[in-house]
Amino acid sequence: MQVKVLEEHGYESATIGFSLSYNTTIERTKELLPKYARGIPGENKFLESIYLWLDVTAPIFWWSEADTYRLSTKQSSSTMHTLAKTELSANNFEYAPGAQVLELLNSIRPKVLDKTIGIEILKNHLPTGFLQRRIWVMNYKCLQNIINQRKNHRLPQWHYFCDEILKQVEHPEFLDKNLIEKENQNIT
Repeated sequence: MQVKVLEEHGYESATIGFSLSYNTTIERTKELLPKYARGIPGENKFLESIYLWLDVTAPIFWWSEADTYRLSTKQSSSTMHTLAKTELSANNFEYAPGAQVLELLNSIRPKVLDKTIGIEILKNHLPTGFLQRRIWVMNYKCLQNIINQRKNHRLPQWHYFCDEILKQVEHPEFLDKNLIEKENQNIT
């Protein structure tokens, strides 16, 4: 699995918007934002204005859970258009499938390419550990929800995802409740 933050935008605009609510300065607003990131419901709506673009390569079994988060958009590598184009190897999977599985998949590929059988036959045999790359766009509020719900999930891929996000984003203090609580203690 790989996770990379490609872009992040909106912090300055979110700060200006938040300052309007409290008729305060931008500098004071920047001090207050960590406190309000987990504060009273509705007070963290500034998180909806901060967007990020992620480049994530993850197994299909993980994506099926990630698709729960609908307040985002994804563009993915297409299995319909690309799956049969190259021979599959252990590198195409989160965990290497057995040699027999790879042999079966690669024996079906030429039949898909010459249209003897449809792509759905190959897709039907594809293990859910197959890695798929997607560009995932979401706002901080959605990401905060994901981290709160998945940080201690039983799939290790969620731990990795959350840890990588918190390492790479510009404002992790808005996303992780432990970081938010620590930051709130520093605000007077």
